[in-house]
Amino acid sequence: MASHDFTSTRLFLRTRIVAGSTCSLERSQANYLVNVLRLSDSAEIVVFNGQDGEWRATLRGGGRRMWSLEFGEQLRPQPPAPDLHYLFAPLKQARQDYMVQKAVEMGAGRLRPVLTQHGQVGRVNLERMESNAIEAAEQCGILNLPTIDEPVRLASVLEAWSDREADRRLIFCDEGEETADPLATLRAVEPAPLAVLIGPEGGFSAEERAFLRTRPFVTALPLGPRILRADTAAVAALALVQAALGDWRDAAPGPH
Repeated sequence: MASHDFTSTRLFLRTRIVAGSTCSLERSQANYLVNVLRLSDSAEIVVFNGQDGEWRATLRGGGRRMWSLEFGEQLRPQPPAPDLHYLFAPLKQARQDYMVQKAVEMGAGRLRPVLTQHGQVGRVNLERMESNAIEAAEQCGILNLPTIDEPVRLASVLEAWSDREADRRLIFCDEGEETADPLATLRAVEPAPLAVLIGPEGGFSAEERAFLRTRPFVTALPLGPRILRADTAAVAALALVQAALGDWRDAAPGPH
């Protein structure tokens, strides 16, 4: 079984993939491959659909004919979906695009927009979020796409947490946390399913912070001595959590 192929074009498909079968390309996909990338008949690419692993595929068509893909060998089997949830206050468009892409790259398996008292954005374009998640997966060799939730008020999420997600610990990035050592905080967290919460540009309200800090499933996490933008805080927090408690630690090589 081949390792990651970062030299070939990768394309996400919304169809099942079976060796030896073919699928017609959507017009936008054909335009991207043929007119943007200048690929021609018999060119090989890599495809995935979030369910069947990663496959080699051959481009078929030309001229006025419909372009299609013929599926060859499987390159990688489908891995288990990541179980890290990422909760965030929606941001303005460009910065949210960046944040979604980075969250997918960092291994978030579920994206959960939450509406907060100081949030500056009240509506979320879920289709745009999905497009950014797909782009990140295509570029970074990721085989799973995250689940993307409808926005929910933070208070409602927290009130229902104990009933619906009692075993999942919520890492709450708190700019007001007294200690400045995030790794020490994470080392004290018991192994469990995890979620990370990043607030809005204006920070959490005093009421939200007080409520979060009294919940038994919440751990307050400092992010060092500097004030970070929400999209920067997302990358920092997810990196810390993955390194201390997540799959970065699991992937570390053992002693030789």
